[in-house]
Amino acid sequence: MMAAGIRSPPAPRSDAPSPRPTFDTDLLRAYIKKLLQTTLQTAAWPEPRERDRVKAWMKEIGERVKERMLEIEPRGFKYIVMTQINENLGQGGRADMVCHWEDSDAVAQEIYSNTSIICICVAFAVRTI
Repeated sequence: MMAAGIRSPPAPRSDAPSPRPTFDTDLLRAYIKKLLQTTLQTAAWPEPRERDRVKAWMKEIGERVKERMLEIEPRGFKYIVMTQINENLGQGGRADMVCHWEDSDAVAQEIYSNTSIICICVAFAVRTI
């Protein structure tokens, strides 16, 4: 028989939602910044017959950013990486993207430019579960 006022602690609720992991955008942003600098520091806008080099740079950057995203958070997110390289004719460049889906979704963006090219890289991490 239990004494009045003494009770067992309540059992922990197993159906309580656990905090959703978030994606570390600061870590990714630093990686993208360094990647763009090292990949494109000596890059120059190619002649028309050599434009496949621009496609190769964009593909390499996109794949390496995606690989890094998988290293940072291998499960629970879908990844989207957009890379754009344009000739720098003094026009400047800007990229502004924002996620408005869930609090755990994230976006990281970086711009690199030299006297010949402008590169914009935007990476999204969208929570799947």
